[in-house]
Amino acid sequence: MEHIAEGFVFPNELHITWTVMIVLYPYITGMVAGAFIVSSFYHVFGMEKLKSIAKFALVSSLAFLLFATVPLLNHLGSPMRAMNIMLTPNFSSAMSGFGFVYTFYLLIVVLEVWFCYREEIIDKYNSSRGIMKKLYYILTMGVTVKSDKAKEFDKKLIIFLAGFGIPVACILHGYVGFLFGSIKANLWWSTPLMFIIFIFSAIVSGLSVLIFLYQFVHWLRKKPVDQECLNLMGKWLWGFMIIAVVLELMEVLSIAYENTERWTILRELIDGKLLVSYVYLQIGVFSVIPFLLLCVTSLFKFDTRIKNFMIWLSSGMLLIQVLLMRWNVVIGGQLVSKSMRGFTEYFPGLFDKEGLIVSVLIIAIPFILLRQFDKIFPFFEKHGLLKKN
Repeated sequence: MEHIAEGFVFPNELHITWTVMIVLYPYITGMVAGAFIVSSFYHVFGMEKLKSIAKFALVSSLAFLLFATVPLLNHLGSPMRAMNIMLTPNFSSAMSGFGFVYTFYLLIVVLEVWFCYREEIIDKYNSSRGIMKKLYYILTMGVTVKSDKAKEFDKKLIIFLAGFGIPVACILHGYVGFLFGSIKANLWWSTPLMFIIFIFSAIVSGLSVLIFLYQFVHWLRKKPVDQECLNLMGKWLWGFMIIAVVLELMEVLSIAYENTERWTILRELIDGKLLVSYVYLQIGVFSVIPFLLLCVTSLFKFDTRIKNFMIWLSSGMLLIQVLLMRWNVVIGGQLVSKSMRGFTEYFPGLFDKEGLIVSVLIIAIPFILLRQFDKIFPFFEKHGLLKKN
């Protein structure tokens, strides 16, 4: 694409180094961390209202986690060199540390999924034939008999893994915010709040994707949702989105209040290059409207179908809001020249290696994988009753 610059921009800044792939990476990992934390609320803290969505949240976390590194690998010029961070570790590097955090977290999620579904896998082994029976035998690891003692052991181990996984999930996604916030040379990124903002926005995206898919799947299957679970998820989504948005606005307000030369250039960025994506869309449309909708659904009682639609619509809008936040942080921060006297421009091409078509495919693959996971790890109970609020 043609590079357009305004003002004085250094030649090496005309080309945006971290492209849309680096936008998708924190977006996908955010859904991983958020979904896992929701699952852990049930397993660790015993929130029975979340029982109907706990397994779905856990398997969703696994599906997105398996593809969290795909945007990074696509971005690398030589993706086969990615294993070097494991073979030649540098523990003082935040970028290198990701490989170890990701691997450790993947191990925790895989083990928790296996222990959660071990009895279901044994049942499928006993009722299957041919190739599928051999597949399920492999998944059972040779243990094809259920017992109360094993069930009790599995439950304790699930609680341990879920509790241990919460801080690891926060580190997995929070380190991305740490990575951006620690780059002092970038005016838009350099803030200690970036770590916290990324964590809370991750929980928002995780809650949003669970609510969106939970209602969508039940609508397709023509089955009622667990109303108490949905109401609680809606209230949590409202609360966490308030924290995430307010933290981000407070960070901008603090820069504006200081009124240093940093704000002089960032104000031009917000009023110019990011006016539509940040002010009008991220804050104006996809933050204010979900806030009002979730405020109404959380504080007032009215028709359940309308209420559920408003929660579903809000979750979809907040998924877009978090994606816009990632875009405005990752891309927006690179539009400002180090000269503090100019801006560059970026928008991904359609068929490029890191273009829009590839981006859509990368986002879609985890959802397709999640659909296939349902055949091995069933998410929801086969029957349930609609609970009136």
